[in-house]
Amino acid sequence: MVDIVDAETRSRMMAGIKGKNTKPELALRRALHARGFRYRLHTKNVQGRPDLVLPKYRAVVFVHGCFWHRHLGCRYATNPKTRAEFWEVKFAANVARDSAVRAALLEAGWRVATIWECALRKPEQVAVAADQLSTWLLSETETLELGEREVSPPTGEGEDVSSSR
Repeated sequence: MVDIVDAETRSRMMAGIKGKNTKPELALRRALHARGFRYRLHTKNVQGRPDLVLPKYRAVVFVHGCFWHRHLGCRYATNPKTRAEFWEVKFAANVARDSAVRAALLEAGWRVATIWECALRKPEQVAVAADQLSTWLLSETETLELGEREVSPPTGEGEDVSSSR
């Protein structure tokens, strides 16, 4: 399939995609702040530069985009039709890096939460996610994953809180 825009335009469009302060991240931050939680943003001295670092709870929160971080079973984790090999390598590297960072943080004694973009698309979803995240922060559980899935979640380590459609 041929791209509908020229290479220069596509490059400019892709360069405009933000990595920090995304709409889902901002919505979650506002909801957590309203619940009394205080955090640091994109801390350089914590591996992986998590979106939120809550030192008081020894916890970090990653707000992952379903497309870029390949949320398994999510309808937003689509595959581009053009340059399939390039995207396959790119996505595999993203997933491998996420896994390595998560393992390193757990090894270092941090608790790790991953909140998927699909769990933060509507205001009521943000409220539910913030409530679940608040409960997790006050618990002793090491991991948390929040997101919607179209297929049943795989079994694995950590706690997986998924909404079904």
